[in-house]
Amino acid sequence: MDAEAAATARPASAERWRPGPEDWRRALLHVLGELNRANQRLTDQRRALLHVLADSQQSTLRLAANRKAMLHLMGDLRQTTAEVERRETELQHKQEQLVQAGKLATLGELATGVAHELNNPLNNIGLFIGNVIDMVQFGRLDPGRVLGELESAMRQVRKATEIISHLRTFGRSAPATREPVSIRQVVERALALVHEQLRLRDIEVRVDWADDAVVVGSPIQLEQVFVNLLTNARDAVAQVPEKAIRISCTVGDGVVAVVVRDSGPGIPAGLERRVFDPFFTTKEVGRGTGLGLSITYGIVRDHGGTIAVISRPGEGAAFLIELPLAPPEP
Repeated sequence: MDAEAAATARPASAERWRPGPEDWRRALLHVLGELNRANQRLTDQRRALLHVLADSQQSTLRLAANRKAMLHLMGDLRQTTAEVERRETELQHKQEQLVQAGKLATLGELATGVAHELNNPLNNIGLFIGNVIDMVQFGRLDPGRVLGELESAMRQVRKATEIISHLRTFGRSAPATREPVSIRQVVERALALVHEQLRLRDIEVRVDWADDAVVVGSPIQLEQVFVNLLTNARDAVAQVPEKAIRISCTVGDGVVAVVVRDSGPGIPAGLERRVFDPFFTTKEVGRGTGLGLSITYGIVRDHGGTIAVISRPGEGAAFLIELPLAPPEP
């Protein structure tokens, strides 16, 4: 009886639990829900992957289109660069032709003075040789005197040859090469070209040099700069009582400054900035081409320098040229 009572007194929870049909149905529904959610996640991931692949394909297409556009742009850029280089070369060639034309025009203006300058040594040569001929004809041969007359004639020949050589050097096309150039020698050679022109017009020229300076450039082109400035000053003082040209040179701060000043009437107010424009001139019709100062400006700029004009009406005009000094030799 005690054993039977003890068995009857056991709690119901102590018995073994067995799931019923409803429990199995709930478990199956839960598993199916999880499987459905897993399938949904896979579907979403598949859609996301398809979207990524579509974006990747579009990106690839855009990259291909951009590559084609870039290749086309590079082709256009190469053509544009070649065209720019061709035009720069053509412009440089035209500028060289313009400089040469201005140089020949300057030589044309100097023709009268050059003729006078050549006439003097030719007359002297004729005089010396005539003296020798007279001595031969009259039988008064003095070897020492004959030798002296012939040596004097040879000196005049050398002088005429030097003048012609200088004109030929100045008239030929200037090379594009650069070399160390003495500014003082350049100015002296320019003065030698226009000396007779200035002398025939009773123009006084004064040159003040503090120190000589060396720049890197083309000696012929730099000579043309000062020939242009001197002929411009020559015309500026043509109608004034006191005809004078002053040239001064100073060196400092890595540059050489050369001032060419005239005693003319000066440049009219408001025209200072236009004097360097091509074909602009304040001279009478037929008295100038308007290229001299424009060519001068271009040459100075090509040599890394600057040029400016300072003028007050009635007080003459001064052209200031600044050129960088040549680097010291090692």
